[in-house]
Amino acid sequence: MSRDLRDYARKTNVKLAVGALLLLFVVGLGLIYFFYGQEAAGLGFFCLLAGLTPVVLILVIFFLIEWIMKHAGRK
Repeated sequence: MSRDLRDYARKTNVKLAVGALLLLFVVGLGLIYFFYGQEAAGLGFFCLLAGLTPVVLILVIFFLIEWIMKHAGRK
């Protein structure tokens, strides 16, 4: 049985990113809701989305570049 350490690292990074986002949204927005109310939590949600938009766009570009490199094989 061979180990693919790159695949393991990729899966671990995805799990860490998802966990961080869940923690940020659930705990962060939960605390905002608890201390400041529903309106502030709604604004906090939209601010988090606006802040993550550039990050998501950059990740999409990287995934597209990776896909192009994989499928533009030498003939």
